[in-house]
Amino acid sequence: QSFLGSRSSKTFKPKKNIPEGSHQYELLKHAEATLGSGNLRQAVMLPEGEDLNEWIAVNTVDFFNQINMLYGTITEFCTETSCSVMSAGPRYEYHWADGTNIKKPIKCSAPKYIDYLMTWVQDQLDDETLFPSKIGVPFPKNFMSVAKTILKRLFRVYAHIYHQHFDSVMQLQEEAHLNTSFKHFIFFVQEFNLIDRRELAPLQDLIEKLGSKDR
Repeated sequence: QSFLGSRSSKTFKPKKNIPEGSHQYELLKHAEATLGSGNLRQAVMLPEGEDLNEWIAVNTVDFFNQINMLYGTITEFCTETSCSVMSAGPRYEYHWADGTNIKKPIKCSAPKYIDYLMTWVQDQLDDETLFPSKIGVPFPKNFMSVAKTILKRLFRVYAHIYHQHFDSVMQLQEEAHLNTSFKHFIFFVQEFNLIDRRELAPLQDLIEKLGSKDR
């Protein structure tokens, strides 16, 4: 068991599993297979005859798991001291509010913010009325706006990792993993217009670089 092997299996929060044998599980398998082909633009497209909500749901769960794992590898470098505010470079700072428990945005450290954020996402993913896992249970009318909020917030974890912890990511030789995951995420949200351009500003240069390589 190598040092890195033991680290990279550590997730920040428990992994969210899609039930095996379910249609969503088949969709996830399809997504993994097309990703393997290396063409990410194609891999994010809605498969023929599939439901858009379901496709977005499956991928949102997958991105949650990926970010969970990526952040899990660097938690020891993201501390109350090193990251006393949740930022993505000097120009972007995030304050936490979830609209229910915390209505007025609070300033908090990055580890605290990411803990709030990932717990909040987890609660949404576990809510059967929002993310139905059973066949034939319809998605709620507001599903798109829920998914958009989740993805907008997950983006902030990537932004924080890139801006504040990229050195650690390089030392751990996880940069290829991080870049592939982020590129997949960006192509996905671009394909379905899920995150406002203004929200993507902290990583705009990187996003343009990733996009230009792929035309």
